[in-house]
Amino acid sequence: MEWHERSEAGADTLRRQAVRIPLPDREAERDLHENMARIADAGERKARLLDDPDVPLTEVYEDELDEMRQSFEYRLQQVAGEEYYDVATAYLDGERDDWIGALAAYYLECYYRLQERYTVDEQIFFLLILRYPDCFTVNLSFLGGEISRDAVRYESSALADADLTERGQEQYYADSQYSQHEAAEYLRESVGCIREAFPDPDATSAERRQYGGFIHLTGRQGPTFAELLDSWAPDPDRFDEPAATPDIVPEGPEARRAKRTLLTDAEVLI
Repeated sequence: MEWHERSEAGADTLRRQAVRIPLPDREAERDLHENMARIADAGERKARLLDDPDVPLTEVYEDELDEMRQSFEYRLQQVAGEEYYDVATAYLDGERDDWIGALAAYYLECYYRLQERYTVDEQIFFLLILRYPDCFTVNLSFLGGEISRDAVRYESSALADADLTERGQEQYYADSQYSQHEAAEYLRESVGCIREAFPDPDATSAERRQYGGFIHLTGRQGPTFAELLDSWAPDPDRFDEPAATPDIVPEGPEARRAKRTLLTDAEVLI
C-alpha cells in the first residue's frame, strides 16, 4: 500500500490533532528556542528573496520548502530514528499503537502534504505553535476556504493564465513585483512575533517564557498568494495534567478560535 492510501485510511487519526512535546529541563527549552529561531530566520530569508526582482517566486517557495523539509526530517529522526518511514507506516497499518508511531505518522503526513501545497490550488497551510509552562504544542492542518483580509496578498505573474497584450504583461509583472515587495515588508515586520513568543531561556526569566505562541497561514488561489503571520495566545487552562511523554492530543480552543476568526468557509482536509 502506498503512503497516500495509508494516510487516507488513517486520516481520522490525524485530523484536528496536535503534537504535544514536554519541556522537562533547560536543554529542552533551549532546543525549542533554537528551532523557533531557525523558523524566524527562514521567514526573514523569505522576505529578502521576495524583495529581489531577480528571484522568481517559484524559487522563493522551493527555498522555503527545503527549509521545512530539513526541519521535518530532523523532528522525524528525533522521534523515530532513521527508519521513521517504516515506523509511520506501521502505525497507519495498525501494527503499532504508541506515541512514537503516532508522531512519526503525523509529521510524515504533514511533510508530504507540504510538498504538494505549491501545486495544489486553494489549499491553506495552517501552523500554530504554542508554549505552556511544561510543554509546547504544534498544530498543523491543511484546509479549504479563504484567509481573512488581515493577510498580505501578492501575485505571481508566472502563474497567471490571462491573455494579455505585451504592454499588459509588462504592467502585470510590475504590479506583481510591487505586491511581492509589500509582502516582504509585511514578513519583516511580523517575523519578530516568533522570537518574542519563544525567547532564549538563558536570557529570560521562567515567568517570562511560560506562555507564548504564533500562527502562520499560507495559501494560493491561482496566481494570488495569501500569508498571515501573527502572535497567538495559548489558553492557560488547556491541559489538566502535566506532559509526561510526547503525544498526539486533540487540537485546543486556540486552534478552533483561529480557524473561526481568521478563515472564511474553512474546511478541514487534515
